[in-house]
Amino acid sequence: MQSKNITLRVNSELYEKYREFCKKKGILISRQVEIMMEEQFKEEAKK
Repeated sequence: MQSKNITLRVNSELYEKYREFCKKKGILISRQVEIMMEEQFKEEAKK
């Protein structure tokens, strides 16, 4: 699968907390964003 770089504007405090959360769990923020996007599509398809 080809990947795409994107730029996001998010609350800096929220980002730092989430970055630390992901670091502790050993997960990538970018993969978490992909998962959230996939879940939204699945939810929409159920409607």
